[in-house]
Amino acid sequence: MSGLGLPVRIVLTAGQEADVTQAGKLIEGVPFEVVIADKGYDKKALVEEIEARGAEAVIPTLSNRKEQREIDTERYKGRNLAERFCQKAKRFRRVATRYEKTARNFLAFVHVASIMILLR
Repeated sequence: MSGLGLPVRIVLTAGQEADVTQAGKLIEGVPFEVVIADKGYDKKALVEEIEARGAEAVIPTLSNRKEQREIDTERYKGRNLAERFCQKAKRFRRVATRYEKTARNFLAFVHVASIMILLR
């Protein structure tokens, strides 16, 4: 998501696959100064990659980690923009109920829903 809550890149994964496995694809080739994500993206290699690019990683650490990382809590509040976009996309019935049988068709409709949201 951009700073305005608009999608930059969408990657479709299997339901049982962890989100963090696709984090590299999501940030690849995208210029950014800050990456805000939830605890599902707490992976040391990802945080190091973000910081190596000169950006700030606002990703809370999991509670069971020995080393807790400090984050900017005011910036983290901006994550709700991504949550709001997901809720707007789920207003489209085909996205919420996944009528499409193939991943290709479902992803295509997610793109259509994203375009409709952008046009509003």
